[in-house]
Amino acid sequence: MNGSLTNRPPCTVLRCDGRPVGTYTHRPQLPRTLSPRPHLHPVRTLAGITVTESRPADHPHHLGVGVAVPDVAGRNFWGGRTYVRGQGPTELDNHGSQRHLGWLLRDPDGFVEELSWVAGGRQILLERRTVAVRTVSHGADGCWALDFTTALTNVTGETVTLGSPATGGRPGAGYGGFFWRAPRRPEPPRVFSADGEGEAAVHGRAADWLALAAEDWTLVFAGATGETRADPWFVRTGDYPGVGSALAWDRRLAIAPADTVTRRIVTAVADGRLDREAAARIGAQLSDKGATV
Repeated sequence: MNGSLTNRPPCTVLRCDGRPVGTYTHRPQLPRTLSPRPHLHPVRTLAGITVTESRPADHPHHLGVGVAVPDVAGRNFWGGRTYVRGQGPTELDNHGSQRHLGWLLRDPDGFVEELSWVAGGRQILLERRTVAVRTVSHGADGCWALDFTTALTNVTGETVTLGSPATGGRPGAGYGGFFWRAPRRPEPPRVFSADGEGEAAVHGRAADWLALAAEDWTLVFAGATGETRADPWFVRTGDYPGVGSALAWDRRLAIAPADTVTRRIVTAVADGRLDREAAARIGAQLSDKGATV
């Protein structure tokens, strides 16, 4: 048997109507400083265009699509440096990892997985992650949706709080939660919601849906529940292209013992650059809100 194949991390290929659209690596082989965690990469449009990036030179700890939180009870589950008030980004020996425990369901169009969030030899959170693939109605162009739910349960017996660089004193850096790192192109992608256009207009604001559009692909993100829609969007297009839903934008999120925090993001992946009207039409299909255009 080819040794290079046996050394590859275990992965699951997701398919939409029989076509491969995403690869999920559930036991990644990564340095501890990257906060190893299961993630999706590559994710592709139905035409085969890659719309994720993993371990880019600008941020090696960005791993395609997944869940990452910079501060879980003082531990770094985002990767890279930790923001320290009065010091700025600092290298600390505080990284955690998300460990695959097992599958509750595993099919070509999705899975349900249990993961353990561990740091310093201690389990802090137990996650149930549900990922599903489905088609989206969108005229003649190809479009499918990635339905991603994360349910984080505090298993420590004491209150656990989640934070971000913003809660630690860095304004505007409230990232942490679901995060999608898109591929860098010579021209930054266009970003817009129903209420505004451009990074400054959408970053740090809640919106029912938000679109990131490059020349040959568009991503439409939507919070599929009321709690998820209340979280602000973290958006970058200038420094790098990325979108996240922020769990702790400007204040820490407390999880009581045995309590669970659940968020659900549905992302439409479309070929071509969509305009606002098309993105809004798709966004209305992704939520439980039942909005109309």
